[in-house]
Amino acid sequence: MNTNVNADPREMIAHAPMTVMQVVIVALTIGLNALDGFDVLSISFASPGIAAEWGIDRAALGFVLSAELVGMAIGSILLGGVADSIGRRPTMLGCVTAMAIGMFMVTTAKDLVTLSAWRVLTGLGIGGLLAAINACVAEFSNARRKHLSVSLMSIGYPIGGVVGGMFVAVLLRNYDWRSVFYFGCAVTIVFIPLVYFLIPESVHWLARKQPVGALERINRTLKRIGHSTVASLPVISDADRKRTVIDIFAPGLIATTLIVTAAYFLHITTFYYILKWVPDIVVRMGFEPSSAAGVLNWYMAGGATGGAVFGLLTMRYSLKGLTIATFVLSTVMVSIFGFVPADLGNLGTICFFAGFMTNAAIVGMYAIFAHAYPTHVRATGTGFAIGVGRGGSVLAPIIAGFLFNGGLERPTVSVIMALGSLFAAGALLFLKLGSEKASAK
Repeated sequence: MNTNVNADPREMIAHAPMTVMQVVIVALTIGLNALDGFDVLSISFASPGIAAEWGIDRAALGFVLSAELVGMAIGSILLGGVADSIGRRPTMLGCVTAMAIGMFMVTTAKDLVTLSAWRVLTGLGIGGLLAAINACVAEFSNARRKHLSVSLMSIGYPIGGVVGGMFVAVLLRNYDWRSVFYFGCAVTIVFIPLVYFLIPESVHWLARKQPVGALERINRTLKRIGHSTVASLPVISDADRKRTVIDIFAPGLIATTLIVTAAYFLHITTFYYILKWVPDIVVRMGFEPSSAAGVLNWYMAGGATGGAVFGLLTMRYSLKGLTIATFVLSTVMVSIFGFVPADLGNLGTICFFAGFMTNAAIVGMYAIFAHAYPTHVRATGTGFAIGVGRGGSVLAPIIAGFLFNGGLERPTVSVIMALGSLFAAGALLFLKLGSEKASAK
């Protein structure tokens, strides 16, 4: 393997073709994100069994369903900074381990408080993992494929929901609700050695932080992913060395942080309106719960398709412009959902395209997070925006519930909830994203 004497390893990765090992790393991040999608739907599938076994009402069950979301919000906000401080790899390993422990320990719970506590732990792991893998996938991709790679990572969520939902449906036909979490724990444990052996520490992080042995670690990683080694570390100025994770609120980045966080929060309220209310709406139309699950699967399948198509489009068109366009189209599709008659075929079709647009917009936001923040705050900025955005996921079903209880019908509620995406598009207009010839640093 040749040595490039004066090369910056970050620039080498940015401008060289992606190798097989880099593609493997991107594929693993897709699987890691799929754990999130599986877990969100798994508790929804398991909750009826929990309620029946313990004799709890829907209000109490709501705390169980929200516990993980609370943990995810906290994990994203706090552990994103950890990933920027101690590295992507140890943060990912720690988060996956926490998720496995949380999923297993749920099966031992005998009361709601204990069960909710373990769900919070699982959520903490997921939240921190999302922030870390978003930074990791961006830093192991070259400049040309970075937005595509982040987009592909993002579609792990709906893929995990669809595939995991299929396994859960089979498990619950033969076993009790604990089988869902045994399965989730087993799959999560499989990822621990995969991350340990196949995902090295980010070259970008090592080049920026320069811990003891950084040059040797960078060269080992460069060899593993099929690139030339380097003779020396890049020069980091004293000013750069003094930068910290709180720079997301510094004058140069605070506007970016406020805009992307607001846009993500507003759009998530639209996304989770469909995700949480479709089953209830379809059942109230007179269809079986299994039919409602089928319509929801169309929504998730549309999300996976939309994310992949969005990623391909980023190779030709402006990331910011594409994201704004999908926000607007998300508003249109979710509004149309409100007017679809009680026909499963039409409902499935509209939900597919609603999922296509709403998830494509989320994918766009993940790509914007990776592009807008420099290495030393990439995970922190991503984690903060996702963590605050999770507030939208909690509020969305509550707001829609109040609207329905207030006597409003599905068309009106859908149009109101669709406005979250439209407002997000308006917020993103103010974002100064910079050149999309993404900086390697």
